[in-house]
Amino acid sequence: MTSSEKSIRLTAGTAELTIDPENGCRISGLRIDGTELLRQGERFGCFPMVPWCGRIENGQFRTGDVVHQMPLNSGAHAIHGTGRDTSWRVARTSGIEPEGRAAATESRAAFTYDLGEPWPYSGRVTQTFELAEGSLILTMGVETYDSSFPAQAGWHPWFRRNLGNGDVHLDFSPAWQEERGENSLPTGRRIEPVPGPWDDCFGMPDGVDVTLTWPGQLRLRVTSREEWVVVYDEQDEAVCVEPQSGPPNGLNTLPRLVTPLEPLEVSAKWSWQRL
Repeated sequence: MTSSEKSIRLTAGTAELTIDPENGCRISGLRIDGTELLRQGERFGCFPMVPWCGRIENGQFRTGDVVHQMPLNSGAHAIHGTGRDTSWRVARTSGIEPEGRAAATESRAAFTYDLGEPWPYSGRVTQTFELAEGSLILTMGVETYDSSFPAQAGWHPWFRRNLGNGDVHLDFSPAWQEERGENSLPTGRRIEPVPGPWDDCFGMPDGVDVTLTWPGQLRLRVTSREEWVVVYDEQDEAVCVEPQSGPPNGLNTLPRLVTPLEPLEVSAKWSWQRL
């Protein structure tokens, strides 16, 4: 993969991570021993979901008596937040100056963007990437110095289904599956997990823990202290394992407030080994 002049490339051992801050601060590539793990294309890679994850019903959420309307970009719903459609700034990092240049060591980088329209509240989002030879740690924070508001955060990776030796196998043991209604949103009823294909949210109260195994190639484990994960495997090209801080439509059904004293902080870890 060829990095653009404005992308940032991190390396650690045989791992190479490419981040595109101008295209939603998404990971545009992750190569292990020269093998690309992520589906390529400007809409793919791995993008941050913030300040909400998944769909908001009819694009609307309420804070008190006020109903907020987000742009509809998934049929009748608003999906995946605004962060993926925003240009992020490189954050100031010790030893790197001035702000706006590549604030990255060889294996670490941090980025920010300020919340704004169409999101109705002010705040700042920070995303950090820490690459090691056998792992990647992702962190994201949402903070406000003004009004409190509900928010969610998470990641939407598009892992390639096949690396050459057969399709990827998913292994995870959720405590429940959120029943999905005809409108593609959770109904509020928890059910026993059913076989895929999925575009579904699962509950893992002890923390997200999903293993992807590409036969004869690589095993990758996605973990997070968050208890929600969406698995999407309805496309031939890729499989998505999305750790997130709440379920789809959670701004309405399970709001988690960001306050001046309590920011929202989420993290996830990808760790891998060759087979």
